[in-house]
Amino acid sequence: MATLLLLPLMLMLVPQTPSATPPKNDAASKDAPVVAVLSFKWTRIRKTEQKAPDGVIPAREMIADNKTYQRNARVNQAVGQRDPNEDTVDGRSAAIEKIVQEARTPPPKSVDTFSYEARIQNGSKKTIDVVFWEYQFIDQKSPLSPTRRQFLCGGGIKPGKEKDLQASSLSGPSDVVSVETLGNGSGKHSLEMVLINRLEYADGSIWERKGWKFSEISRTLKLALATPWTEACRAL
Repeated sequence: MATLLLLPLMLMLVPQTPSATPPKNDAASKDAPVVAVLSFKWTRIRKTEQKAPDGVIPAREMIADNKTYQRNARVNQAVGQRDPNEDTVDGRSAAIEKIVQEARTPPPKSVDTFSYEARIQNGSKKTIDVVFWEYQFIDQKSPLSPTRRQFLCGGGIKPGKEKDLQASSLSGPSDVVSVETLGNGSGKHSLEMVLINRLEYADGSIWERKGWKFSEISRTLKLALATPWTEACRAL
């Protein structure tokens, strides 16, 4: 009788071997380490935009010194000699118009853009077509509320191969601390990490990170897909 009672207990202690090939979208496969994040960084890029004057400077009138013979003769004139066009009515008008346009032209505007990069390796046996990933900045004072920058990238990553993902965004890590304090990706005042949220494979199967919801990015995904792509990655 004791032998019969011990048999079910022994069966319960025997480790179960998982299936070698999990079914598509199976809940048990969502925590599988299918992609390795090898490295990551972010960089601030400052661009200066100079707006061109809107007005049109009037053309100068034709004077004798602009004719071929006189123009060729003026080539040999001393450096710094006054251009005779400046003494014409059109020349003076053009000079005044240039001053007015320069006064109306707004000063150069500096715009910060941010580059987010991650190198990943496909650890599965299937080719990855699409990668949804995010760059997180975690304030050590409030670790449960990270700043998230999410991106969508075309894959084409074969099994065992690596790929560099790079995306640009106008949004930086300023929700955590000031950009000036962080510098260019110093990470001294916040923790940084990259998470792979969703993978779409060439065979039609999908892997998603547990806890991540596709519905959260449905609106931004629609906006990202609204225009033709010329880049490999886009911000969401």
